[in-house]
Amino acid sequence: MDRNTQLVGQSSSFLDAVERASRAAPLDRPVLVIGERGTGKELIAERLHHLSSRWDGPLVTMNCAALPETLIEAELFGHEAGSFTGASKSRVGRFEEADGGTLFLDELATLSMAAQERLLRAVEYGEVTRIGASKPLTVDVRIVAATNEHLPRLADEGRFRADLLDRLSFEVVTLPPLRNRSSDIPILADHFGRRMGLELDWESWPGFSAGAMNRLLEYRWPGNVRELRNVVERAVYRWGDAAAPIDRIQFDPFESPWRPLPAPAPAAGGAEPPAGAVEILPPDAALPAPQWDPAACADFRLAVAEYEKAILAAALEKCRWNQRQAATALALTYDQLRHAMKRHQLMA
Repeated sequence: MDRNTQLVGQSSSFLDAVERASRAAPLDRPVLVIGERGTGKELIAERLHHLSSRWDGPLVTMNCAALPETLIEAELFGHEAGSFTGASKSRVGRFEEADGGTLFLDELATLSMAAQERLLRAVEYGEVTRIGASKPLTVDVRIVAATNEHLPRLADEGRFRADLLDRLSFEVVTLPPLRNRSSDIPILADHFGRRMGLELDWESWPGFSAGAMNRLLEYRWPGNVRELRNVVERAVYRWGDAAAPIDRIQFDPFESPWRPLPAPAPAAGGAEPPAGAVEILPPDAALPAPQWDPAACADFRLAVAEYEKAILAAALEKCRWNQRQAATALALTYDQLRHAMKRHQLMA
């Protein structure tokens, strides 16, 4: 978890979620934190731990999606030496590491059904059994779990245990996405910008120009607060002028005129494209150069029509007058191509 990040915001939806977490923190019960990526689920887990009576105990984090299914149970519950190939010595699991504290399970919905069954027993009875062991161990652990999935729907579909969901959902804290708390965007941008300015040893904070702030407010933020932080910090360090308000924002760090083009999709079965197959013409494809002859064509609309006819003729020639292939090459439907050919008297 990023210990340098704070819960920042003043919108009512955000404050309601923080207040719900704060009220649940002193109770020794499981809590589910629901939210899209980048909304701050890890920070809510930290708050739940530090405001609880377990604040001086360990806060152990496990990302359930970061491990292959075959290793998740060993990581959660530990294993004895020789219990499986590669287990040369005993190892404690995350439950034992978190004894007396809080275990934060991120991406909970990715747990296998077998791991969910063992997790249910650990939550229900406070007992875990290492893989390869015969006796259970008693642990005192509070579970905080997070996901961006709709767990009740997964339970209805049989992809998540309903009894485990019942046990974990004593309290559910749902974090609003950033697009629904737009009043927090200027506050968060100023917070992250000032921190980046301090990191760059700026003597003063110039803030953002009105135009830059409007662009931040209009953006949809699919990555939420995490994405906003990256965009703001990138804008500050690239600006390089502590005396002028920041006016340049780049949302996509991969944006470049030299960005690699996607490889053409292979044909079905991985085979080479059949002979005569035609790809959709890319935007920069070589097209017939418009021929402008004032003496022969002084009308603008007629000149455009002649250029369109030349493009159609070139595509048809390339495809050996296979109309369906020509339509694909020009990203047209077959009917659109036929209509254009008829309009330009190119019908055979």
